[in-house]
Amino acid sequence: MKEVKDSDYQASLKSLDTEEGIDLAFYRPIGYMWARLAKRLGIRPNAITIASIFLGVGAGVAFYSTSIWVNIVGMLLLVWANSFDSADGQLARMTGDYSRVGRILDGLSGDLWFVSIYFFICLRVNHTELYFAEHPWLIWIIAIAAGICHGKQAATADYYRQFHLYFLKGKEGSELDTASILKERYTDTPWSKLLPKLTLLFYGNYTASQEAMSPKMQQLRRRLKAMYGDAMPPQAFRDDFRRMSLPLMKYTNILTFNWRSIVLFASVLCGLPWLYFVAEFTVFNIILIYMVWRHERMCATLLNRLNDGYYN
Repeated sequence: MKEVKDSDYQASLKSLDTEEGIDLAFYRPIGYMWARLAKRLGIRPNAITIASIFLGVGAGVAFYSTSIWVNIVGMLLLVWANSFDSADGQLARMTGDYSRVGRILDGLSGDLWFVSIYFFICLRVNHTELYFAEHPWLIWIIAIAAGICHGKQAATADYYRQFHLYFLKGKEGSELDTASILKERYTDTPWSKLLPKLTLLFYGNYTASQEAMSPKMQQLRRRLKAMYGDAMPPQAFRDDFRRMSLPLMKYTNILTFNWRSIVLFASVLCGLPWLYFVAEFTVFNIILIYMVWRHERMCATLLNRLNDGYYN
């Protein structure tokens, strides 16, 4: 029985290649318990995602307070929200209940958490910091700029993970999309289907922004399409890709929730929540730039090998 449970748990994970250490030690086991409970009760993944939105937004409200105990409640709410964020994906993999709407909703949930967090941190700083109280507009400009950086970091990290999963597990194990295909689907969808139409618009723009950050990767994808069509490339190519891409997964993990939340919690606990925005501009942006440089160089190497007939 234990082997069956362990097998079920392993099947609920995306891939050990792309899982982050804190997730494996904490969030994934808790998420698996939530997912099993939801499966037993007949709750769908999207319902768990929506619940996580309310928890994450509530965490942002709690960060407005200068009370350390209220802040700790906010941290616990955010941890709870992220355990639900883990659970919805695990439940989807356990039940096969996938949808593009679910993927978009999953990404949107994290955005809404941090919109709430940014908003209430700005209100708090304007009421507690003399300099920002005298220049109340400044913290909002800083927050918006930090939020844009945050969005680019998270989107690029997610895109690289999906590209890695595509060659590791095939089309069924990845959520890799193409902006041009999404645009065609958007054009073909009538306005009478408003929600699917808006979903494709939002997701298409999101995917286009990911592609804009990775020009060499797009060249590699086009070359693979020209050479192999919709079939997977030779195993030798996939092995080389995994070998080169795997060391970069640690950077994608740093740019996702766990390390970002650690920095956030530390800045709130020390009474200087605006330091979190500083980290977005400095540490996380430096990691993003380095990660993109490494990934683009990797894609260029693989593209040259394809053009030289290395895998023929």
